[in-house]
Amino acid sequence: MKASLVRMLALGACIAVGLAGTASAADPRGVTANSGTVGIVSGGVEGTYVRIAADLASVLDDGDTLRVLPMLGKGSVQNLKDVVLLKGIDVGIVQSDVLAYAKRERLLPNLDRRIKYIAKLYNEELHILAGPEVTRIEDLAGRKVNVDVQGSGTSMTASLVFDMLGIRVESQANDQALALEKLRRGEIAAMAYVAGKPTRLFRDLKAGDGLHFLSVPMSAALLDTYLPSRLTSADYDGLIKPGEQVDTVAVGAVMAVYGWERDLERHRKVARFVDAFFSKFDEFLKPPRHPKWKEVNLAADVPGWTRFEPAEQWLRQASAAKEPQSAAARKEEFRSFVEQRGVPPQQAEKLFEQFLLWQARSPQ
Repeated sequence: MKASLVRMLALGACIAVGLAGTASAADPRGVTANSGTVGIVSGGVEGTYVRIAADLASVLDDGDTLRVLPMLGKGSVQNLKDVVLLKGIDVGIVQSDVLAYAKRERLLPNLDRRIKYIAKLYNEELHILAGPEVTRIEDLAGRKVNVDVQGSGTSMTASLVFDMLGIRVESQANDQALALEKLRRGEIAAMAYVAGKPTRLFRDLKAGDGLHFLSVPMSAALLDTYLPSRLTSADYDGLIKPGEQVDTVAVGAVMAVYGWERDLERHRKVARFVDAFFSKFDEFLKPPRHPKWKEVNLAADVPGWTRFEPAEQWLRQASAAKEPQSAAARKEEFRSFVEQRGVPPQQAEKLFEQFLLWQARSPQ
């Protein structure tokens, strides 16, 4: 299954990158196909991003008006650059702290105008897996710790977390699968990996392998940027005993998009994707979709980010559509309340109208 997923994503990458050069006025079929195609850059094959992108394609791709092409990516920093710079990339799944990082490092100009977000997806946990000789995160000072490839979200978050904790490590930049093999051989002391739990990479590890997760101590500096989280036996029953837990931090995953102008076709194309995503969101909550979808709150704001206008408009309209139902529900509850107290129906109606008038005039 993993091999087929890799082939699908690799094919998606080839198609999406070639989209800009295949369509022409002489080939109206190509123009039509490209107008409905959205390329999504995700993450490595073992991570959560790639499965989320595959779910997006499975649910939203109707083969006609909307084509969704998921692609393998190289982490949050590179994904952000790809959304801004690469043809054929419309959406990127990134960590919520990448925008602040990119601004601090001055990676790209005018990011506030160029990068928006569709929705916050879920939280991803920082996993620090260590060998048997390491018992505390402080023991990693001066030792080799893999932080994933350069430009990845893990590399960014690990550098920030270790800096906030005052721990200087000897960073290694191997891909995660290779890092796990090096950790097993004792060539590195630990590996850091930011991914939604439970991540496939650690799913089959057992206590007998001699590896274990390290707790990340909470601090005021960490909590200014990250959320407290924990790993339990429900996540990794082979590494964590029942009833035990490992404290760590989590960072939000965000569906980022380029801030196209309203009159451009790219804007309209992504707007159609947004409408399909929000309208069919309930489908993501059903098996066999990734369990992380159940953590998504579409209306959640992301500090420091600006929402893509079609997404903001869709949420406003959905909220407005619920208002009449809410009013009707309140009226029914009010009617039940007064009936239990023997208030005549006509009087109850007047009381309810007076209540609504009072509520409208009351300061919020």
